[in-house]
Amino acid sequence: MKFVYTQEDVQRALNAVANGMSQKKAGLEFGVPRSTLQNRMNSTLSRQEAHEPQQRLSTVQEDRLTQWILTQESLGHGPTHVQIRAFAGRVLYARGDANALGRRWMNGFLRRNPVLKTKKQFLIDSARVNGATTEVIKKWFQKLTIPDIKAIKPEHRWNMDEAGIMEGMGDNGLVVGSVHTRFIQKKQPGSKAWTSFIECISALGKSLFPLVIFKGISVQQQWFMTSLVFTNSYDGLCSADTVP
Repeated sequence: MKFVYTQEDVQRALNAVANGMSQKKAGLEFGVPRSTLQNRMNSTLSRQEAHEPQQRLSTVQEDRLTQWILTQESLGHGPTHVQIRAFAGRVLYARGDANALGRRWMNGFLRRNPVLKTKKQFLIDSARVNGATTEVIKKWFQKLTIPDIKAIKPEHRWNMDEAGIMEGMGDNGLVVGSVHTRFIQKKQPGSKAWTSFIECISALGKSLFPLVIFKGISVQQQWFMTSLVFTNSYDGLCSADTVP
């Protein structure tokens, strides 16, 4: 039987044994081999502890680095591999180690800290982040209790979502964050020119053709097939043109 477990699983199993659970039952419940529990109870070092002298950063330093990564993720600034390596390099330099980290250091760091994983970041406009406050959201849900709103039929209920491309910005990149989330939301600067795509779908699953909104007075017709294109003029008005 192959076991896949972390150091946290081992510690939870040891705590369960200390509280009266048998080693066999604790091993099965937390997915830890019984031999591993016996070795740890006999004060045998774990593999990670045994190899700690070979690590560039100590376990304590890696724990602090892990907490910094999780904090940055919660603030909407999930760090990339390059940023994490640079941060670790500054820690090493501060203690007199100026040698560069190895090519596989990042893989080992993630393996030793299974609470982290590499995932895709999802860019979200700064206006959305600043507007998604608890007070605003609560007021919106209160409107759903209005009798006239509750009486609206499902086929007349539509949800609209917006996505787009920011000029001068690349594709969504890979960053590091908690294993408990699938992606990271990152706030974008609000001063960039933004081309938006708006899509709508009803409560019954019926969808409308997406709209493309450009910032400018006019667009080039050869960009599109037959569709309805909205352009934001410089004076803040919105015009609609049918493009053949």
